[in-house]
Amino acid sequence: MSLVHEIDYGTPRIDSATTVTLTIDGRAVTVPEGTSVMRAAMEMGTEIPKLCSTDMLDSFGSCRLCLVEIEGRNGTPSSCTTPVAEGMAVKTQTDRLKRLRRGVMELYISDHPLDCLTCAANGDCELQTQAGAVGLRDVRYGYDNKHPAPPKDESNPYFTYDPEKCIVCSRCVRACEEVQGTFALTIAGRGFGSVVSAGMAEEFLASECVSCGACVQACPTATLTEKSIIDIGQPEHSVVTTCAYCGVGCAFKAEMRGDEVVRMVPYKDGKANRGHSCVKGRFAWGYTNHGDRILNPMIRERISDPWREVSWDEAIGRVASEFKRIQGAYGRGAIGGITSSRCTNEETFLVQKLVRAGFGNNNVDTCARVCHSPTGYGLKTTFGTSAGTQDFDSVEHTDVVVVIGANPTDGHPVFASRMKKRLRDGAKLIVVDPRRIDLVRMPHVEADYHLALKPGTNVAVLDAMAHVIVTEGLFDEAFVRERCDWDEFQEWAAFVADPRNSPEEVETVCGVPAETIRGAARLYATGGNAAIYYGLGVTEHSQGSTTVMAVANLAMATGNIGRPGVGVNPLRGQNNVQGACDMGSFPHELPGYRHISEDATRTIFESLWGAPLDREPGLRIPNMLDAAVEGSFRGLYIQGEDILQSDPNTHHVAAGLAAMECVVVQDLFLNETANYAHVFLPGSTFLEKDGTFTNAERRIQPVRKVMESRSGMEDWQITMAIANAMGFPMTYDHPSEIMDEVAALTPSFAGVSFDKLDRLGSIQWPCDEAAPEGTPVMHIDGFVRGKGRFVITEYIPTDERTGPRFPLLLTTGRILSQYNVGAQTRRTANAAWHQEDRLEIHPHDAEQRGIVEGDWVKLASRTGETTLRATLTERVAPGVVYTTFHHPDTQANVVTTEFSDWATNCPEYKVTAVQVAPSNGPSDWQREYEAQARASRRIAPVAEPAE
Repeated sequence: MSLVHEIDYGTPRIDSATTVTLTIDGRAVTVPEGTSVMRAAMEMGTEIPKLCSTDMLDSFGSCRLCLVEIEGRNGTPSSCTTPVAEGMAVKTQTDRLKRLRRGVMELYISDHPLDCLTCAANGDCELQTQAGAVGLRDVRYGYDNKHPAPPKDESNPYFTYDPEKCIVCSRCVRACEEVQGTFALTIAGRGFGSVVSAGMAEEFLASECVSCGACVQACPTATLTEKSIIDIGQPEHSVVTTCAYCGVGCAFKAEMRGDEVVRMVPYKDGKANRGHSCVKGRFAWGYTNHGDRILNPMIRERISDPWREVSWDEAIGRVASEFKRIQGAYGRGAIGGITSSRCTNEETFLVQKLVRAGFGNNNVDTCARVCHSPTGYGLKTTFGTSAGTQDFDSVEHTDVVVVIGANPTDGHPVFASRMKKRLRDGAKLIVVDPRRIDLVRMPHVEADYHLALKPGTNVAVLDAMAHVIVTEGLFDEAFVRERCDWDEFQEWAAFVADPRNSPEEVETVCGVPAETIRGAARLYATGGNAAIYYGLGVTEHSQGSTTVMAVANLAMATGNIGRPGVGVNPLRGQNNVQGACDMGSFPHELPGYRHISEDATRTIFESLWGAPLDREPGLRIPNMLDAAVEGSFRGLYIQGEDILQSDPNTHHVAAGLAAMECVVVQDLFLNETANYAHVFLPGSTFLEKDGTFTNAERRIQPVRKVMESRSGMEDWQITMAIANAMGFPMTYDHPSEIMDEVAALTPSFAGVSFDKLDRLGSIQWPCDEAAPEGTPVMHIDGFVRGKGRFVITEYIPTDERTGPRFPLLLTTGRILSQYNVGAQTRRTANAAWHQEDRLEIHPHDAEQRGIVEGDWVKLASRTGETTLRATLTERVAPGVVYTTFHHPDTQANVVTTEFSDWATNCPEYKVTAVQVAPSNGPSDWQREYEAQARASRRIAPVAEPAE
């Protein structure tokens, strides 16, 4: 293997239907109008020397290395800033150009330390490369460091900044502005004293830098360098794979020395991220080799016993014998499985196959239940398919961006950067969120409308926006008549036009001024291409499915469906939430969202699998826990999920797990759920496996193994071994064969294969005979279900109410540096940014309770209580508090209730009535929980073999 080399064309690609033909060094080349001379030359294979240019950034023209001569023009213009013209004749190499370039390079080298042999960038330094390219052999001006640079900045845990090696090309500054959109870097000083500065001369760690790595990637020298490069050296081969964090699905080059990862570099041909990354995907992969990883199978008789390391054969045998014993004693439905949104499509497919065909029931569920199951229900009801409508590129054609119940800069940062770029270019922004998220106001981005609604009132606000659109005649009648059911539209229009849905009436419910709602509705309906992006703040409510349908209603009524720049776009939380749903992880649906009761569909699976399937839906996770407490559910196989930390009402989850006789956890670490497990099967990271993930835009992408599994078995092999041990044969030699089976059984995946993915890079389903290379934009000529369906969305207040005992509303979310339950990111240097969950509380509410910044506070609800420290902020409104759920010592879900979405049982994480009061530190329950967890993680020493 070798390094995957990507061509740097110097300036960005231009999308233009008009072409221009010119000659470069006597050869004709035809390129889109507006293309730079530099890029045109590179497209014909001629590389013009450059330092300040890269195709990730707009042309800058400061380094003066890329000079060319143009027939009929005076001087030597920079090729990066000169657009092509019809008939233009360019020379890239003349005596004058060679002399000028050497002179320029000599000046750069004269102010640069020549310690190349010991420099971390040796062999990967553009200054070094370009000095050779221009033929520089002598430097007449000695490097005397007359203007000593500031000292090295080692504060960031992942990269170092050495200003002495800076050539002030501004690429890092421009990357921070143009690619990331944070504007954290600037050039300070003048002349030879110029240096890059993070913010107001702070260290990188203390500045507004978000450690996305764009500056490091852009740097042509060793000024900004990954510490891993300094420690390990330059990589010698690379493998393209897909990030295993959020639902954006960034493509990376895993750059290696042997089987050691040196760095993860965002892949420019990755269609989800286009060469950008965030702090998690770029740097937080060290958990792969963390000392907490469990690498050997373990078993124990009781959860109070220490773990005992065993062979794979003994562990798999224990799982099979216990599950068969339980079914014999309690019935076929007494066991089930939980698939993971962190595992691959192939692994998830096998778990649900094991449950349905091996266990003989449909007791299978997934963590997607607790995040985006309302998306599946709502969009399937209205549009006919359970997924978002657009690709990420679509945002570049959007005129009005609506963000509702999502925080893209923290939860989906790479897509957020693309969104911010579009907003800086002139698109309008509407934010619907109880909290003042970053997008409401940040450098060069400000929301036109922020609807700071009371948690739990999404449906009321959306109905009020629809009221404005209908009563003011702002709907697209032609689109609705052609593409939707007109009778259903009329019924819906009459419903939303009712005065009780007017902004003036709704204002009393949601707390958003009527004129703000009216202004946002008018902008959405009349501002051009309008796209809605939503997250868990939409779905994790008792009316989650209703809200999704209300969003779909708005898009259909205004004709914002079926073309680039519009659509309904759920921002999936985890890397494979979409894929877990696609693969049939719900108890009522087979892969491809087909109901288990459909005889014809079931027959197809039964024929291929050679086993009968139950036609009745199985148990969801909450039902499994209820049945366990009741005594009829006794065994559970959990692949890659931590339901004790991530599911609501921790006390009830713990009671359900404790009541079971065989809990099998397959994971990387002894997570919180493993406190109640009887068998632990060590899993593999995304770096140790082959397979696919499907991101939020329905993009199926390859996950490619860069090292062998440290535990000895990949996750799909473990599931296959369990099936075989239970008497249900599974035989696969490679995950590609599992995908072939998926394609044979699932119409929307019919054209998908590993070979095609290797050829195309990625595929957006549906991929079939009608769309052999995938479908970037859905519903172009008509909805999947035929006519779009308008659904009446009556606002029904949640049963979770505030009152004298619990007067505040708690809502929860994520932070940029941490991921979900934190199992991976807490075991990396990302802890430097977020070491604990904090409770955000408005200063007014804090003052009433005698709370000051940093105080320990008790957070109590009807279901439980925990303690954490307080942060006073006006990002939340009076009456609302907010926290994250990344740290198990907080265990925020001990306070969330079991209220859930009416259609899907998705928990209502976003609305919990709470009280906040001063505290002296961790609660008794937290101390007891920590002690129980510590005792549960004991591993018995391995006995020495007898001599």
